[in-house]
Amino acid sequence: MSANRERRILISVLLFIGLSHQMAAYAQPSPRTVRQLQRRIEEILRRPEFATTRWGILIESLDRGIVLVQHDAHQLFTPASNVKLYTTAAALVRLGPDFRFRTSVYAQAPPDERGHLEGDVILYGRGDPNLSTRTLTGGRLTPFYSLADQLVRAGVREIFGDIVGDESYFVGPRLGVGWEWDDLQWYYGAEVSALSVDDNFVDLIVQPGEREGEPVRVILSPPSSYLTVMNRAVTTATGTPQQIAIERGLQDNVLEIRGTMPRESLGYRAAIAVHHPALYAATLFREALLRRGIRVHGRAVAVDWKERRARPLDLGRMVELAHVESPPLREEIRVLNKISQNLHAELLLRVLGAELKGEGSDEKGLEVIRELLAEIGARTSGVRIRDGSGLSRLNLIAPATTVDLLRFMDRHEHGAVFRESLPIAGVDGTLERRMGGTPAEGNVRAKTGTLAYTYTLSGYVTTARGERLVFSLMVNHHTGEAAHALAALNELCATLAAFAGS
Repeated sequence: MSANRERRILISVLLFIGLSHQMAAYAQPSPRTVRQLQRRIEEILRRPEFATTRWGILIESLDRGIVLVQHDAHQLFTPASNVKLYTTAAALVRLGPDFRFRTSVYAQAPPDERGHLEGDVILYGRGDPNLSTRTLTGGRLTPFYSLADQLVRAGVREIFGDIVGDESYFVGPRLGVGWEWDDLQWYYGAEVSALSVDDNFVDLIVQPGEREGEPVRVILSPPSSYLTVMNRAVTTATGTPQQIAIERGLQDNVLEIRGTMPRESLGYRAAIAVHHPALYAATLFREALLRRGIRVHGRAVAVDWKERRARPLDLGRMVELAHVESPPLREEIRVLNKISQNLHAELLLRVLGAELKGEGSDEKGLEVIRELLAEIGARTSGVRIRDGSGLSRLNLIAPATTVDLLRFMDRHEHGAVFRESLPIAGVDGTLERRMGGTPAEGNVRAKTGTLAYTYTLSGYVTTARGERLVFSLMVNHHTGEAAHALAALNELCATLAAFAGS
């Protein structure tokens, strides 16, 4: 699920009806026995707005190793972005917190004395989620400019060949199993590629024209010729409604904008996924080379795993002219979990497969996760994990399985890194606007999850008596107000934080 979409839904918890439930709950005395805690939770689940809602709950004491509350804890639920807990835990355990992604530039031979480079230049991706042209701050160069500068220092002045974006490190389709088609044009449904840049999306900014009847103004950031914009939207009179529709074909990069925007509008902004990310990366890299004064006679092209099976690439016989390495994995999973970044989770899943199973596919990555769950003795009866991000509607996980994973990670040598990657209630990430002013603020560390009719929250909390708890809360089939479900989850966490018993 996208961070922006999650935030929009989460903000709705501030609606009056949600706040009224919370304030009423906080006015009640804190439960002082486990039975009182159980009754308080049962009261929340029995509210009329949850008459047709499925709840899955498991709350355990990490300190005493006992179950405090459970409700359908072994039943299967759609977990949404709680799946990211599994992907990031497996990555920390199997790859280690210091693992780094490497992106390389290869050629058949070094440049000659004139600076001429004969043949194609290959930009080879290994799943780095951090390649970005949006990080130009404080005079620091973006990765593509860094690569271009390394070529300049290597003596390259002119390239007589194509710039090849090579994504063959990953195998299989660029989309996850069980993703819905109407997610795919937005950044949270971006295609997955071993050579990804700018999270495989562009920012689209639409602003009104100067006069009524004029086309709206359209800005792409970063600017690029990679997308074709068909602007059919017009500026309308002050006071008229704003109705902007955006459509990008599933197999092209033609972006059509339709509708109306009044003159006084503050504008419209959207993050649009690009089709064929490796070609996009090659295009941006070629542009960076040109800006650094390197002449390029060829085109920007891309090669995937299917083409490499027909024309294998022997990296051992090539010359690495440049490379960039990502920050360590400990920093990457902090970004991934805090803002619930889908693409980063899918990249990490496939890197698990490539590094540990010799094939960068989603299925091989999922095999690594399944092996970890078996190794730790997690309760996995009937569990099905189909992607790395939770965007798939085919994922099915029990609260008990998630608690087993969280309990294991609490004891693991990298447990602190894992815990610190989770959003903190009322402080940051997807929990920044939740539970403020309650006992859960600054206390609960948990991963959110949001899809249509689905709201989940799993993580850790410390009670008023200092007891450490682990929990998994899953809400499915909730077709009522999002505010009701989110307020109830917030209330459950605040109740746990306020629990004064033992």
